[in-house]
Amino acid sequence: MTSADALPPLRSRLRSLRTAPFGADPAGERMERIRRSPHFADGVFQNPAGARTRPSGSTLELMKVYFRKEERRRRTPAAPVPLHATTLADLAGPPATGLRLTWMGHSSVLAEIDGRRVLFDPVWGERCSPFDFVGPKRLHPVPVPLASLGPLDVVVISHDHYDHLDMPTIRALAGTRTVFAVPLGVGAHLERWGVPAGQVHELDWNETVKVAGLRLTATPARHFCGRGLRNRQHTLWASWAVAGPEHRIYHSGDTGYFDGFRDIGAEHGPFDATMIQIGAYSEYWPDIHMTPAEGMRAHLDLQGGPAGGPMLPIHWGTFNLAPHPWSEPAEGTVTASEEAGARIALPRPGEPFEPGAEALPTAPWWRAVAVGQGPGRPGGGLPAAPGRKVGPGRVADTGEPETAPAM
Repeated sequence: MTSADALPPLRSRLRSLRTAPFGADPAGERMERIRRSPHFADGVFQNPAGARTRPSGSTLELMKVYFRKEERRRRTPAAPVPLHATTLADLAGPPATGLRLTWMGHSSVLAEIDGRRVLFDPVWGERCSPFDFVGPKRLHPVPVPLASLGPLDVVVISHDHYDHLDMPTIRALAGTRTVFAVPLGVGAHLERWGVPAGQVHELDWNETVKVAGLRLTATPARHFCGRGLRNRQHTLWASWAVAGPEHRIYHSGDTGYFDGFRDIGAEHGPFDATMIQIGAYSEYWPDIHMTPAEGMRAHLDLQGGPAGGPMLPIHWGTFNLAPHPWSEPAEGTVTASEEAGARIALPRPGEPFEPGAEALPTAPWWRAVAVGQGPGRPGGGLPAAPGRKVGPGRVADTGEPETAPAM
């Protein structure tokens, strides 16, 4: 038997080692649809602007920064994170303004919009990892049990990294009648975990699906995909614009800053609220995650200026995914909002708020449990890596360390 003859069985054996949390690769008609996408070229999905998805600079220096004792201490809260204590009671009645957001931690947000309920990037698992014994672990409990949330009209997934697409959570939702809206290719994971194909809508960028009277549009983002060491870019990543009869909201997923935010805002905004990623950045991996200053810049682009609905900072506080101090994303967002004159909401995990209300949650609750973290600096207080400037137009990413190893 030749070495070529041995390759298919070897590939089959390697695939068999991929346990359920790794998900499934797109195949068949799903893969054919991916190949027909205008955003798929040279065998992979392409970003709307050039983006490096692997850490740059010295790996040794990065490891020194990441594992240095004092640095590690600052990346976790010094005391239990204060959760909102009455979430379920507060959600029992409808929002007075027709729109209410509840940040559950990281990028998970329950949006009640025009009588419908949308859950973005639900992660109720203890670790964002394919393993239950290693990988980034929760820094605070989930504010409420998933089963207590009640019926959902649609679950929206931004991309397939472990801190956004969580197998235990999806399996818990699979037995409900909940509809899923996901980027191209992500449906393969869901189907492996028991979600009926008829409950999954897979969208390319700028495609729209109507669910329960809502229009959900997958909009471009600057990121990458994968749940293993080999990142083949066969599942798409997206941000999302959701429009009801009266309100519009935007969820960024994970993304680096790019000029496309202006186009998204012009096409789908202005928004009654934006949910913007502002954490897990580092100068060692540019282009894929935004600093707080860049997140605010994206918000202003989406809204056409500081007027309009507020920004809810997401993708921070729940998992330790990057070298920056735990509270730095929140402090940087406060600084950026003050400089821009823009409204922000800073709820504790589980604290519902209505973006249209006169008063928003703005108390700096994290300062009581942060480790020696003073007020943030523009851009999240990032030190510049040797030979690199971090400023407008430069972004950062957790890259592969953000997730568990992917193939």
